Amino acid sequence: MAKVLMKGNEALAEAALAAGCRFYSGYPITPQTEILEYLSWRMEDVGGEFIQAESELAGINMVLGAAAAGARALTTSSGPGFSLKQEGISYLVAADLPAVIVDVMRIGTGLGDIAQGQGDYWQLTRGGGHGDYRTIVLAPASVQENADLIYKAFDLSEKYRHPVIVASDAAIGQMIEAVEIPEFVDHDIDKFDWSIKGCKKGDEQRKIQNIYYTNPDYEDYLRDKYSAMEAEEQLYENIMVDDAEVVLVAFGISSRVCREAVQVAREKGLKVGLIRLITLYPYPVKAFEEAKNAKAFLTVEMNILGQMVDDVKLATGGKFPVDHFGSIFEIPETEGIIAKIEQMLKDVEKEEA
Repeated sequence: MAKVLMKGNEALAEAALAAGCRFYSGYPITPQTEILEYLSWRMEDVGGEFIQAESELAGINMVLGAAAAGARALTTSSGPGFSLKQEGISYLVAADLPAVIVDVMRIGTGLGDIAQGQGDYWQLTRGGGHGDYRTIVLAPASVQENADLIYKAFDLSEKYRHPVIVASDAAIGQMIEAVEIPEFVDHDIDKFDWSIKGCKKGDEQRKIQNIYYTNPDYEDYLRDKYSAMEAEEQLYENIMVDDAEVVLVAFGISSRVCREAVQVAREKGLKVGLIRLITLYPYPVKAFEEAKNAKAFLTVEMNILGQMVDDVKLATGGKFPVDHFGSIFEIPETEGIIAKIEQMLKDVEKEEA
């Protein structure tokens, strides 16, 4: 397919259809509403089902029902709407069901605000519902990746029989860039031997329930599933990390600014690199193995508390100083990142002296 100009949210929606998604249920909330609006007419074109639910709670539970029947099912939200979906996500995990959930992040706790932000990292990576679970989290940094990663998300969800989250953000969802939509594929709703089907009298009935009650090896099964995710699904991009003394760590829109910051820093003679996360979980600890000359790490996130700092400390074994450059409302600026890097290098030099 030739490249076309599309808004990030709409590219994500079209690519979901290309991946074989034929069921969507959701509720409007800025800044993800264009996904819902786009699918409200486009889903009919491909013979799928679109439902504007009465709430986010209804939306995630409708997805659970569609997933149980074997459909490739999608719901999307943002901020407080994503929070309302958490119990449903934990039920999807408990039932071993594949589904895709999109969080187009915005700022603020509680109701928050409709402006761009990256304040959902903890919720995304630790599991916002109850119980022992985590979800694969894909973090696009462009309109093209919005399309590519939603497409990939459906395959991953079926590979692990597990919900997968795409963590977009308001800046990427609202921007317009050239994008090539992946090839359309067919999804056979009847291909799974576990999915619920209509049955005639005398046929064995299928049912979906918490696998805790039916799998005697539940503990090993759960551990093995997450071990496989962590071993096989780490995705990242390393930029000038090999000789870097300060390594930036970022995802989504923040990582795009960090690319420029690395270039500007190098022009100033500063050895700076970037680890761009594509998966937030599993956390790409393998990426940090290439930072052999690092003296310090700096997370760049659109939040105030530095939600990713602890994961960087864990990934580096607590051997290096890890700091945070944060912002809300405004995307981090290169000049501020460079100033922070220079200060960190001075601090390191003092400690070494």
